[in-house]
Amino acid sequence: MDFLLRWFFAVVLIAGTYNPTDWNYVTWVGRTWPDQMPLAVLMGLILLVGYVIYLRATFRSIGAFGMILVAAIVAALIWVLVDYGIVRLDNPGMNTWIGIWALSLVLGVGLSWSIFRRRLSGQADVDDLDD
Repeated sequence: MDFLLRWFFAVVLIAGTYNPTDWNYVTWVGRTWPDQMPLAVLMGLILLVGYVIYLRATFRSIGAFGMILVAAIVAALIWVLVDYGIVRLDNPGMNTWIGIWALSLVLGVGLSWSIFRRRLSGQADVDDLDD
């Protein structure tokens, strides 16, 4: 359940920033920038805080190599789904959603990795303490 909640918020963060519908930050700012500049800046900063939290936690837990490895596994899964005809890549909107789900999966795994490791190994992670 912990992983699903973290993954859900990663999907909300990424899809809230950009998705193929009109309900996203990038499209909204493009339409309302002169009139809604203060609100657009506030919302952009809130999104930035979300990205900093997710990316920092992901880099600290699985690192760049782990992110590449998770992305490669997701890419291989998409390849299998395309090869079996379950997913088609001829729709640009669907491709965008696939990218959103893939990136959110990388961030969700990164944010949840310490929990996975603790459950698998029984060992808790201890963060480095600053002097």
